[in-house]
Amino acid sequence: MQFVVGRVVKPHGIRGELTVEVRTDSPEERFDPGVALVGRSRDGKTRPLTVAAVRPHGGRLLVRFEEIPDRTAAEEARGLTLLVDVDELPPIDDPDEFYDHQLEGLRAELADGTVVGTVREVVHSPAGELLAVDVGEGKNRREVLVPFVTAIVPRVDLDAGLIVLEPPEGLLDG
Repeated sequence: MQFVVGRVVKPHGIRGELTVEVRTDSPEERFDPGVALVGRSRDGKTRPLTVAAVRPHGGRLLVRFEEIPDRTAAEEARGLTLLVDVDELPPIDDPDEFYDHQLEGLRAELADGTVVGTVREVVHSPAGELLAVDVGEGKNRREVLVPFVTAIVPRVDLDAGLIVLEPPEGLLDG
């Protein structure tokens, strides 16, 4: 199993550097020189990538990979999703911290056991993390963004495969 640590936005310069949007809480570990990643294109094809160099740039990272030597190769890498194997992740010691892949797919319920939907994705925004929860079925299916804060998501039970929601009035209304 793999999870997303970044996305290639665009090439930068002529030496193969790429502007990368970070999607991990540990960019210093995930993009350290020598780290092996997998690049997945929109059509699902994958390729191995090894970090050669990295530097911060305007809230993103500029990353050079050993396999991308120049601007032409960098253009071909535009839009790649950067992945790491779950097996390579260190364990999390804090019981209130989770990797995105642990939350995606969990059943969302209210405190009384009423099923609300399924967590489809964790959205990282400047204001904090949001859970994109698919609510409803068929033509009534829609996405609700739930702030991932203790006041609204008081319980995460990975073993039971669920999160418990205590949403403020109107949050789940369509």
